Amino acid sequence: MESIKPENYKILLVDDDNDILEFLSYNLIKEGFKVYTASNGNIALAEVKLNSPDLIILDIMMPEKDGIETCEAIRAMENIGNPIVVLLTARGEDYSQIAGFDAGADDYITKPIKPKVLISRIYALLRRLNNNTTVKDNILKYNNIEINKNKYIVTVNNDELILPRKEFELILLLASKPNNVFTRDEIYEKIWGNSVIVGDRTIDVHIRKLREKIGSDYIKTIKGVGYKFIFNE
Repeated sequence: MESIKPENYKILLVDDDNDILEFLSYNLIKEGFKVYTASNGNIALAEVKLNSPDLIILDIMMPEKDGIETCEAIRAMENIGNPIVVLLTARGEDYSQIAGFDAGADDYITKPIKPKVLISRIYALLRRLNNNTTVKDNILKYNNIEINKNKYIVTVNNDELILPRKEFELILLLASKPNNVFTRDEIYEKIWGNSVIVGDRTIDVHIRKLREKIGSDYIKTIKGVGYKFIFNE
């Protein structure tokens, strides 16, 4: 935790339960984070546009615009950077997790959660954010595709794609070693980490989304093993 200075990070909490907002806000402010709050998805989008938070914690079950819809809207916004989005819910069903990751969420936390555990998860996510944005060689080029590690942008045939964070991290991982096979276990560990429990279909959902956006020729499925990024010089 020494490398993370909480006063340098802005966190947006979104929940229609005011008691939860107050409880989480108190603990995160006490830790040193700059905290904003919103009671529904529409207010959250306004806060994101106004304050560009580094991390957003979204309750899924909200009126007007639920957490999944709000996450999708955030990922479609421009000029807000690429904030970490964490979904907070009392439900733990696998289909909810798949929907959340499919919408562009980075992590998934089931209520109730102890403040110390939540803060530890936040530090882990921020460390991964720092590791992914302090790279030495910031651009990978393969034929008609270009991956900018620092700006989180993928360019295909000169068209810029701003991918959800997990999709970007997945294509970056695969492209970092072209023609190398990454096992499913390796991908889970490197992209989601050991502290995050995700459903069996999570990788498949992200691979499908990537193929839709960059084309199906770049990512090959190795049955029973994993995936690899295809590049022929």
